[in-house]
Amino acid sequence: MFSATDDLNQSQPSTFSSIESSRPCRYFEFHEILLATANFDESLVIGKGGFGKVYKGNIINGPSLVVAAIKRLDSMSTQGVTEFWAEVEMLSKLRHCHLVSLFGYCNHEKEKILIYEYMPNGTLEDHLHKLGTSLSWLQRLKICISAARGLDYLHTGTGIDVGVIHRDIKSSNILLHESWAAKISDFGLSRIGPTNQPSTYVNTLVKGTFGYLDPNYFTTGRLTRKSDVYAFGVILLEVLCRKRAVDRSLDEEQWGLVAWAQSSIKEGNLKSIIDCDIRGEISTKCLKEFVRIVERCLLSNPKQRPTMAEVVVSLDSLMTLQEKTNTSLQAANKTIFGKVLDMFPSTSNRENSARGDSKLSSKGYNRNTRLIVYKFKDLKRATRHFSQDLLLDMGDCGEVFLGWVNSTEGVEVAVAVKRYTPADHEIHLQRWQTEVNILGGLAHRNIICLLGYCDDKKNEHLLVYEFMKHSNLRQFLSGGDDVSKQLPWAIRVKIMVGVARGLAYMHSFVGQVIHRDVKSAKILLDEHFNAQLAGFGSARFFPEIGRIDVTTRVMGSLGYLDPEYLSTGRVSLGSDIYSFGVVLLEILTGQQAISFDLPEHQRNLATWARSYLADTTELKKIMDPRLEQNYSFKDAFECATLASRCIAEVSKDRPSSAEVWHTLERIYGN
Repeated sequence: MFSATDDLNQSQPSTFSSIESSRPCRYFEFHEILLATANFDESLVIGKGGFGKVYKGNIINGPSLVVAAIKRLDSMSTQGVTEFWAEVEMLSKLRHCHLVSLFGYCNHEKEKILIYEYMPNGTLEDHLHKLGTSLSWLQRLKICISAARGLDYLHTGTGIDVGVIHRDIKSSNILLHESWAAKISDFGLSRIGPTNQPSTYVNTLVKGTFGYLDPNYFTTGRLTRKSDVYAFGVILLEVLCRKRAVDRSLDEEQWGLVAWAQSSIKEGNLKSIIDCDIRGEISTKCLKEFVRIVERCLLSNPKQRPTMAEVVVSLDSLMTLQEKTNTSLQAANKTIFGKVLDMFPSTSNRENSARGDSKLSSKGYNRNTRLIVYKFKDLKRATRHFSQDLLLDMGDCGEVFLGWVNSTEGVEVAVAVKRYTPADHEIHLQRWQTEVNILGGLAHRNIICLLGYCDDKKNEHLLVYEFMKHSNLRQFLSGGDDVSKQLPWAIRVKIMVGVARGLAYMHSFVGQVIHRDVKSAKILLDEHFNAQLAGFGSARFFPEIGRIDVTTRVMGSLGYLDPEYLSTGRVSLGSDIYSFGVVLLEILTGQQAISFDLPEHQRNLATWARSYLADTTELKKIMDPRLEQNYSFKDAFECATLASRCIAEVSKDRPSSAEVWHTLERIYGN
């Protein structure tokens, strides 16, 4: 067995000899790594980064068998041997409860492998920006405090006259323990500097991550611990706003989170930058103090920024302040879900409503509707073990199968069974819950009917819908001439009337729903070509009636995304109207919302078609030739005019869903 220092002295010059080693880390033989990862089995991959793949495996650490995260350097990686040895030597000498522990490493021929303690909750970036995890304000504060303590230790806590400058502090390098305590990781770019000279700069090549880079360091190349403080200030903003350090959903000139947030704060729009999920949890005083800490961390002059020790003290005091009001806030939060459900209309009179267990007992959600709780084994049997012969559709969340179940009257009926894939489990679980929560409360002939759900098997989440014989609108529009001819002009308008009617219902009742992903692939068609809107995994509901914009993470599909929503992050009822307008253009032209097979100027349907919609002569040039002019041109022009209004750049210039519905009803009745 070798210590890290033993191997380093033989293989690589030491650059950190002034830091005394408090405890050796273990050298692993390559055959041990192969055993732990089952020869680098892809099913054990838990992450990928610039360094390479990370595998989950069991390793022997002292007398114990422990779970580890095993990071293997990719031979094609832009990160290389220098960063590998820096990580080994740095982490073999640093020990703190808020720094990730390095169990050991392996240096075998061309293989460079690091073995860390396994952090079951992944990275802060995952939960803020990928998984959409529900994190309370108090949880976020605790994560910030523990990360700040780890960074403070790096800067001043090694016990001698040097400190460590991390140089790449970002949310993806903050790992979360199962207790949600934060641990700082990834020391490949780290450097040391004297602790007794806080304003001394270390000249070095500029390295780091855009969005987190200290502007002073970027422009001067002079690195200090205050550069880490700046990056930590960006993380504080991420936690507060739930936006990435570089977020292209922001104004084009302010894709950097710092510039966007500072502008909003300067304009007095402090509350508008807060993640809507926590907006009601933060006390006003706590919010102001938190933002004051952020502003100090982001000061342009590094000397004016606080030390991490000062940041820790300030965040601790904020925690105390928030805890004084947290009890009442938690009580309010516990009841909000039930209150929202009460806003949904009763579905007891819905046609073809299913009867069964009315609650998701294992998840704690009570439902107004009578959704059937299916057993996994029954749905497996109903779909012939999820046979590919019964596959109806494939999406980014999973697969939809045809199946047969017994109705409440004892008659076997066809259903569509949606099975979410285990990959990206947390994201898919959230979408599954959203579909159950929202579709369980909606009752309308133009919205897909959710019959029930299944969650009795670990990592298996399924939804059961009524079966729609003609699949979705996208398949008809993108099919060949024989398929598309099944959609004559009258049928196309009928479909859009149905969708508009469904949207008007969603947008108007108490507890209004914003779909956020209206597109032709989510418009399902029954045997009579009646339309039903589906795909509510990204939907949101808001208790206030009216077209009120809500700051949120960008969700939707390319080609259908409201440009106002994309640039500002503010979603509204008008966002659904924009997407509807794009579908209406697909109906008129037969073209896809976005197509990379076309010339660049024609790829985005809404952008390209806009100039053709106001002139009857021009409109004829883009009408779907498969219609063979079997339509009223007057009606087509009215639809084009309506589509033009729907895709207006500014949401306030778009019609309401009710107006869209009534306009199309009139056209259909002509």
